[in-house]
Amino acid sequence: MPQKKHEPEEIVAKLRQVDVLVSQGRSVAEAVRTIGVTQFTYCRWRKEYGGLKTNQVKGLKELEKENERLRKAVSDLTLEKLILREAAFGKLLSPARRRACVDHVRQKFRVSERFACRVLGQHRSTQRKVPRGRPDEEALTADIIALASQYGRYGYRRITALLRDAGWAVNVKRVERLWRRVGLKVPQKQPKRSRLWLGNGSCVRLRPERPNHVWSYDFVESRTHDGRKFRMLNLIDEFTRECLSIRIDRRLRSTDVIDVLSDQFILRGVPDHIRSDNGPEVVAMAVREWIAAVGARTAYIEPGSPWENGYCESFNAKLRDELLNGEIFYSLAEAKIVIEGWRQHYNTKRPHSSLGYRPPAPEVVQWPAPPSGAASPATPAVAPRPIMH
Repeated sequence: MPQKKHEPEEIVAKLRQVDVLVSQGRSVAEAVRTIGVTQFTYCRWRKEYGGLKTNQVKGLKELEKENERLRKAVSDLTLEKLILREAAFGKLLSPARRRACVDHVRQKFRVSERFACRVLGQHRSTQRKVPRGRPDEEALTADIIALASQYGRYGYRRITALLRDAGWAVNVKRVERLWRRVGLKVPQKQPKRSRLWLGNGSCVRLRPERPNHVWSYDFVESRTHDGRKFRMLNLIDEFTRECLSIRIDRRLRSTDVIDVLSDQFILRGVPDHIRSDNGPEVVAMAVREWIAAVGARTAYIEPGSPWENGYCESFNAKLRDELLNGEIFYSLAEAKIVIEGWRQHYNTKRPHSSLGYRPPAPEVVQWPAPPSGAASPATPAVAPRPIMH
């Protein structure tokens, strides 16, 4: 028969009974037998409750409950701190990330779903909801990966513009979500690759207000695979952001500058201003006299202030980042073909952020017309690689 579990009040009453019997002259062993416990139990009770009265036992029980509550609170706070520290390696902005974090915390700390959701601020209905993707999710993801593989220096905003041109009715936030889900990002540095298909005055206050108002030009240098240097003369329209011409040669002199400008003046008319730096090719007397003779005005930037020629400097940075830093040119002829192909793509296909992600000079009429229908991986229709014959 199992022994009865005594309450603290009963224990104190029995101890008081033994004290009274001992005070009457009885021995401790005889008095202990009268309360129906062993000597060992009496000693244990005496050590734990000796000298206490009934009202003091009630206060002791309340104090034990309070201590237990405080221990549980401290334990919960410590556990919450550990959970928050585990989830502190990034903001949990999306329900999917919170859902994954709750599952991770439950598995690591062996806590309930209710507790983990309360600590991480995730509603339990959201945690239990099974996300359902759209039926075209896989096709859109495949097109995003294909475009990102072809245009490695484009972010998700330009990829969104290319997807819309290909026929997708997609929001930039959805593209960003899929972009991050598959782990895409623009690398800080890209390795050079070779093409295996080939065998061998201050203008601080001058702002462009209309097409052909302000043109600017600048020089960019690069090298072929054999280490020989070649130069590029880039001419752009600052208002439309269109690259009008890229002249490529081993050496470029003032006569080459006049040659490029004259070709574009004949095709597009004479602009009001020509902006450039103070290099020897552009401040040569022959260039200055020729520009003044055709009715244009020069706008040289201050020496050592390339930011005053910001439009052209920005174009040069895009040219170097998206093409020159990632290509190996085996000959000057290859460089001319590849760079001219990139210029056409820049003008007609590449989304420009300052133009609302539209190209500077989009092709209005396309012949033959592309077949109508659902969007496919869209990449073959965007800036095909030039082919050597």
